[in-house]
Amino acid sequence: MIASSASAEPALKELHAESLFHGVPGTIVIKNLKTDKIYTYNRVRSTMRFTPESTFKVPNALIGLEEHAVEDEYEVKRWDGVVREFDVWNRDHSLASAMRQSAIWYYQALARDIGPERMQSNLARIHYGNEDISGGIDQFWLNSSLNISALEQVHFIEELVEESLPFSEQTMRTVKRMMIDSEEDDYTLHGKTGTRLSDLGLGWYIGYVDTDHADWVFATNVDSSGTTAKAITLECLERLDII
Repeated sequence: MIASSASAEPALKELHAESLFHGVPGTIVIKNLKTDKIYTYNRVRSTMRFTPESTFKVPNALIGLEEHAVEDEYEVKRWDGVVREFDVWNRDHSLASAMRQSAIWYYQALARDIGPERMQSNLARIHYGNEDISGGIDQFWLNSSLNISALEQVHFIEELVEESLPFSEQTMRTVKRMMIDSEEDDYTLHGKTGTRLSDLGLGWYIGYVDTDHADWVFATNVDSSGTTAKAITLECLERLDII
C-alpha cells in the first residue's frame, strides 16, 4: 500500500509515492468521484502547466465529433504516404484507431478540419488549460503554446465521466468508449498517454477507472515518456486497491 496523510484540506490526501517515480520528477493526482477525495503526489507540480501532447486527442475528438468535422469513431482518413516515427501510424486510420495507436497525423488533420475559430471557441467553453492555440492549428498541443496542469486534467476528465461537458451525450459516450484501455471483471480502465516525442522529456497518462463502487479519475505527468507515466499510474492504482 501507498501511505497517505491528510493535508489542511480534508478532501486532499498526500500520497507518499516517491518509490514509484524512481527519482524522476513527476506528479500524480487521483480523485474518487464518489467521495470527492483527492490523492496527490508532488502537489506543487500538480498545479504546474505542461503541454498536453497526445492526451489532447481526448478534447480534440470531442470537439471534432461535436462540430461534425468527423461523423463518428469509424470515419477513416487515408494515410498520406509520409513515413512517420512508428510503423503503426503509416496506414489508414479511423478516429478510434488513431486514438488507440496515438497516430498524431490523424488528429492534426482533424484539428485543421475543425479550424482555429471553432477550436478556440470550444477550448474556451471547456476551460481547457491556458486555451492558447497560437502555436498553430495542427501543432499547438505538441510542445507548443497550449498548457494544462495535472489537476486541470483531472477536472476535465471528471466532467467527461459525469457527462457535464458542453457536448452531446452521444459525443461524450463515444469518446469514453474510445478511451477503453482494458476491461476486467471488476473494473474498466479508460486512459490516454502522451509523450513529447522531440526529447521524451515529458510523459502523461490521464483517464479514469470505472468500478462497482466508484469512479476514480487520474492524471500523471513525469519527466519521461507516456509509457513511464502509465506504468507509474497503474502501480499506484494497484497499491491503492483501486484495480
